[in-house]
Amino acid sequence: MKVIVTGSLGNISKPLTKELVQKGHTVTVISSKPEKQKDIEALGATAAIGSLEDVDFLVSTFTGADAVYAMVPPNYTVPDPREYYQRTGSNYAQAIQQSGVKRVVHLSSMGANLDKGTGFILGSHDVEGILNELSDVAITHLRPGYFYYNLYNFVDMIKGLGFIGANYGGDDKLVMVAPIDIAAAAAEEIEIAATGKQVRYVVSDEHTANETAHILGAAIGKPDLKWVILTDEQTQGGLEESGMPTHIAANFVEMGTSIHSGASRQDYELHKPIAMGKVKLEDFAKEFAAAF
Repeated sequence: MKVIVTGSLGNISKPLTKELVQKGHTVTVISSKPEKQKDIEALGATAAIGSLEDVDFLVSTFTGADAVYAMVPPNYTVPDPREYYQRTGSNYAQAIQQSGVKRVVHLSSMGANLDKGTGFILGSHDVEGILNELSDVAITHLRPGYFYYNLYNFVDMIKGLGFIGANYGGDDKLVMVAPIDIAAAAAEEIEIAATGKQVRYVVSDEHTANETAHILGAAIGKPDLKWVILTDEQTQGGLEESGMPTHIAANFVEMGTSIHSGASRQDYELHKPIAMGKVKLEDFAKEFAAAF
């Protein structure tokens, strides 16, 4: 198959590209950075250097492809994150339609079924809706859980305050995922002769926040590490103090609220995957300890 991978050589796109090349597919990786070309070619793929803002570039790159892995790169510098998602999703939809691509695997998010109260995830909700308008295109929306590597954001807090704190925690359930497990699911979906519009949840492990703190704490020599639930105001204030713009911090706070209430994982609980990914929290804890 001829497959287009977006997301340059990111945490998911790089292992996905490797796997697709190893399976004998012809892979083109889209990147906005010319300096990535050598690294992309070193994996046995072709580099397409251009911008997701350029629909003509997307159309020419997508033309002749059997499948596209479409993701919206996170961008915390834009004034309106939701509008950024909508614009990028519309560019993808236009390019898919004009190029005649019939198979799309879209990186969405757990909680994307909700139309309010989830912060940044509302962007994924919007992109799912935009892509679902495409007729005669088989689409799988991958909805991964909480990325393990988000836990690195708490390193300074653990070192400075001796605990993990957010507006979710305690006995709240965290449904977590490793990028390599998402890549494996994306590769599997690309090879499936699918029809219609589908959703697939991708998860590696489940633990409460307290259990997560205990596992990470044991790995870094702090077996009594606790995960404290802060108020929304405390969380917002802390993020702003760290230099985060108010509107971006507000999105993180809203996302945390949906984790704490359980709203973001309600649909997941009804449609759990048959099998979880391979990378467990204990595996990630070793990487966390090495970085700590």
